[in-house]
Amino acid sequence: MRNEDRMRIAVIDGQGGGIGKHIVEQLRKRFPEMYVLALGTNALATGAMVRAGATEGASGESAICFNANQVDMIVGSFAIMMVYELLGEITPAMAAAISASKAEKLLLPIQRGSIQLVGIPRSPLPHQIEVLVNEVEERMKALK
Repeated sequence: MRNEDRMRIAVIDGQGGGIGKHIVEQLRKRFPEMYVLALGTNALATGAMVRAGATEGASGESAICFNANQVDMIVGSFAIMMVYELLGEITPAMAAAISASKAEKLLLPIQRGSIQLVGIPRSPLPHQIEVLVNEVEERMKALK
């Protein structure tokens, strides 16, 4: 974690930012002082996350590639690490930057398209986000 007094978390999403919006809302409820950086593949996704309470936001490939190593943790769906996912919005550079980042990654196993994660029970998105936020809390406690 950085020398600052609070953890810096990036929420990465694309398309309309719906998943990222729900993650930001739940993080903000549980951790009002947390620094939450909304990184959208496009301005629409970023805007949805900022309106949901992100501290600040940035959009596009350059923003995602630059900020992937500026945060302590990255959260989002598993798709953010896969080239051309989110209907092609995840570029090779984005996937590489997120994958190579030293930040801890907590990813939701949202299963769409041609990739299926076996051995992971399917559960509704709100339950997955609750588990993710609980895991963020556990990681924060471990760092104190």
